[in-house]
Amino acid sequence: MDAALDTVSRNRLHWKCRRGLLELDLVLARFIPILKDEDVQPLLALLDLPDNDLWDIIAGRSDEYDRRFEETVARLRAVTLAPLYRAA
Repeated sequence: MDAALDTVSRNRLHWKCRRGLLELDLVLARFIPILKDEDVQPLLALLDLPDNDLWDIIAGRSDEYDRRFEETVARLRAVTLAPLYRAA
């Protein structure tokens, strides 16, 4: 995450990423460390959606979101598809 986000804002964002679906918690926990400044506002707007709607968007089952958020959604989807563990 870029330095432009102050500590209080970062803590609020982390708190807002705590969701009722484990799948969302896992994806968002992986996304936050690679968050870019341009993703902050779109992510905050997406986090206002109900959990099931947000998961459908991230999982690729729905394209019902503001097209201004397309790059952020693409990055969230990429995090979702990335393997959790690498074989040693």
